[in-house]
Amino acid sequence: MPFASRGARRGATLSFVSDETAGGLGSAGAVPGSPDPVRAGDLLATALTALEVLSDLGETIEDEWTYVTKLAEMGRARLIASVPDAGALVPAETAAAIHALADEAGRITDPHRAIDWLSTLPAIAELAIGGGTAGAAPRPGTGRA
Repeated sequence: MPFASRGARRGATLSFVSDETAGGLGSAGAVPGSPDPVRAGDLLATALTALEVLSDLGETIEDEWTYVTKLAEMGRARLIASVPDAGALVPAETAAAIHALADEAGRITDPHRAIDWLSTLPAIAELAIGGGTAGAAPRPGTGRA
């Protein structure tokens, strides 16, 4: 079941944008089907909805409920921390990456795989949105991550 269908049952509006539709990785143009410009907060909402879908699926394994709940809680916190300014504008490539990530997560039907993705999705989304540098080692000669 595609992610948009799962999100639709929660009232979410998500769309998948392929690399071709977005103009490839080097594109600076707008993402068709997405408002231009794209706000980081909108992408955060997309990632959080995808995380919720994974959590719901993972919680179907009763023996893993506590683990799944904690993973989802940590994932939500990580995603929220990766977007300090929800009104910030982000490139079309970032929107395409988050939508592709959400779509891929929505294709998961196995609860065990969903549990695996509860830690994977926030990490990838954080990098796509621009976070993930807080604990990174400084680049040589710059003193910055």
